[in-house]
Amino acid sequence: MAAYEYSKWDGSQSFTPQSADEVFDKLSEYLMQYGDEVMESVQMWEEEHPDLIEQLLKQGYIEKDAEGKYVVTPKGMKRVENKALEELFDVRRKDILGKHETDHRGVGQTVHEESKPYQYGDPVSNLNMHETLRNALARQQDGPPIRITHDDLVVHETEYQTSCATVVLLDMSGSMTRYGKYGSAKKVALALQALVRGKYQGDFIQVIGFYSFASPLTERELINSAPKPVSIFEPRVRMKINLDQPPGFVPQHFTNIHAGLQFARRVLRRQPQMNRQIICITDGEPTAHVEGRDVMLIYPPCEKTANVTLAEAKRCAGEGIHISSFALVEDYFYMGLVNFVEQMAKVTGGVAAYCNAGDLGNMVVDSFIGGRRKRRAM
Repeated sequence: MAAYEYSKWDGSQSFTPQSADEVFDKLSEYLMQYGDEVMESVQMWEEEHPDLIEQLLKQGYIEKDAEGKYVVTPKGMKRVENKALEELFDVRRKDILGKHETDHRGVGQTVHEESKPYQYGDPVSNLNMHETLRNALARQQDGPPIRITHDDLVVHETEYQTSCATVVLLDMSGSMTRYGKYGSAKKVALALQALVRGKYQGDFIQVIGFYSFASPLTERELINSAPKPVSIFEPRVRMKINLDQPPGFVPQHFTNIHAGLQFARRVLRRQPQMNRQIICITDGEPTAHVEGRDVMLIYPPCEKTANVTLAEAKRCAGEGIHISSFALVEDYFYMGLVNFVEQMAKVTGGVAAYCNAGDLGNMVVDSFIGGRRKRRAM
């Protein structure tokens, strides 16, 4: 337990109120895990803590929408994303925040210390003047004036830069509420968006949430999102939901990785980038899949749902999409999940990794940066 020491305030102790930045950062921590219901609490602060609200409004982190509800502004969203990114990278790792590296050499944005003799077509802007002059001096051996010939020219080697289209599949099923898993996963997705905006402007990134269904999430929707609450507690569930004529009540908390992969494949098919990948973050075996215009909700997990999901993963791989799956494993209960992501990696030639919520960030970002070093043909 934490130890606290109390004493009578005698008026000499200084009190420093929190800045708007600190207040908003604390607010965003709760947003990570609980979504937009946290903004409903901000509504109550209006009377109890008007000074706090005034600070946040003045700093431009929150505003009222057309309905009079408080929402996070674009400035606030950018701060949340950048803070998420800062938490994932310390000073020692800043040197790897370059562009997506490949094994191909050519005209690019990354200039290396290594040099090579000039060849026709090499950009003059990459000329290594130090090495070029040294070559000329060594050849002349008679001092100035220095006469440079074609054979003296040396250029820096550059690395071919690829752009990449990425879909992050984010599990929003009911079990993601436990152990802070959803907050950690959402923070990783926000950090990737900040990374793309700041370092990989040529990239495309889309976050898709999957639950009983699957849907794309805008930046605002992602920040405001939360796992779907568990709405039925039967030990066995077998439900067929027709997408054209859905019933009045549809439980949302199932795990439809199949629908997520289908959606991701359609999104990536429309992107021009040569490299395409899916990063799937989940904490459970699939408990839902799509059959034509029906969604099947099945618990406990069944072999048919797993096979349908694996077939879709293989279809994605067949279209040149690389799949990395990250299983949030907290205890022995998740061995079925471990087996499933291993099968998915096997049928797709992709990556399977298991971790807890605290280790997720670095593993996913390392995969995002370093897992796509080869250009793949369209």
